Amino acid sequence: MTNIPYDIHPGPPLSPKGEKEAEALAEFLKAERVVKLYCSPFARSAKTAQIILERSGIPCLEEIRLAEWQKDEKTDKVAERMSLVFDDIARESAVIGPVALVSHGGPIACLLLSLGIEKDTLSVFRKKFDGSNPLPPAGVWAAEWNEADKTWHLKLPFTPATEIEAIKGEL
Repeated sequence: MTNIPYDIHPGPPLSPKGEKEAEALAEFLKAERVVKLYCSPFARSAKTAQIILERSGIPCLEEIRLAEWQKDEKTDKVAERMSLVFDDIARESAVIGPVALVSHGGPIACLLLSLGIEKDTLSVFRKKFDGSNPLPPAGVWAAEWNEADKTWHLKLPFTPATEIEAIKGEL
């Protein structure tokens, strides 16, 4: 479907497929011992967070800075707000344990660039997923600080479609 107003709050709802993906995501986050979740106030993210809470018990707080990219918002402003929220949450994570963020493809791409992913590497990921997003719906990018080289090490450890297909294979 095209011309869906993703940037106008509350945005479109989470689809039934998205709900299944969120259930798989909840299981992954629980296994990773995530202790807290922050989510965008948009409907898709809020519903994803609700499903995660219900299935895993991981508490969630709404965070406006994780919102969808607004039509009139410049790239540098999106990158700045995502970097600021990431810095705040990374400091919190260092104290309480793993924390997850639920946001949207465009803002996540800006964050990945600010964390040091190479543009060419990001481009490869954006070609793999719908809408040029750097991850599939309910996918997870993990960022781990490496003190030795003072950089963030980034990886995509979870995509729900893979998990859902594995579950179907077991049935």
